[in-house]
Amino acid sequence: MNTKNLVALSLLVGMGAVLHAVVPGFFLGMKPDMMLTMMFLGIILFPDRKSVLLLGLVTGLISGLTTTFPGGLLPNIIDKPVTAFTFFALFLALNKFRKSILSAAVLTAVGTIVSGVIFLTSAFLIVGLPGPFAALFAAVVLPAAAVNTVAMVILYPVAQSIANRTKLTQQPISQ
Repeated sequence: MNTKNLVALSLLVGMGAVLHAVVPGFFLGMKPDMMLTMMFLGIILFPDRKSVLLLGLVTGLISGLTTTFPGGLLPNIIDKPVTAFTFFALFLALNKFRKSILSAAVLTAVGTIVSGVIFLTSAFLIVGLPGPFAALFAAVVLPAAAVNTVAMVILYPVAQSIANRTKLTQQPISQ
C-alpha cells in the first residue's frame, strides 16, 4: 500500500467521521451511519485486502467512539470489518458491473443493511437493545440505507473523476 492510497483513505475516513459526528441520533439514540458510505467508497476506489482491513478497523473504531448508541463501541468494532469484507466480496462478485453508478448504489444499500443487521445483532448480544429489533431496523437501518445510497450516487462520480485526474493508483485486486 503506497502513501497516496493511505492519504486518500485517511481523507475518506476523516470525512466520514465528520459526517458521523454531526448527524444527530433520532431514534432511541441511533443514527444513520454516514461513515459506511465513505468506507464503501474507499473499497471501491482501492479494492485490495489490506485497504479493506484498514478501512474496516479504523471505521469501526472511529464510528464506535462517536456513536450515540449506548454501549455502541464494541458492536461498531465488530460490525465494520465484517461489513467491509462482505461488501468487498460482493464487489468482487460483480466484476462485470464494477464501474457503474447503479452497482455502487445497490452495493451501498445492501452493505448498509448488512451493517445494520450485524450491528443490531451484536448490540443485542453484548449490551441489549433500547427497543425491539424490528422497530430499530425499520426506523434506522432502512432510512440509513436510503440516505447512504443517495450519498453514494452523488459522491461516486465525483470521486471517480478525481481519482482519474489525480492518477491515484489502484492496486491489483487480490482475491
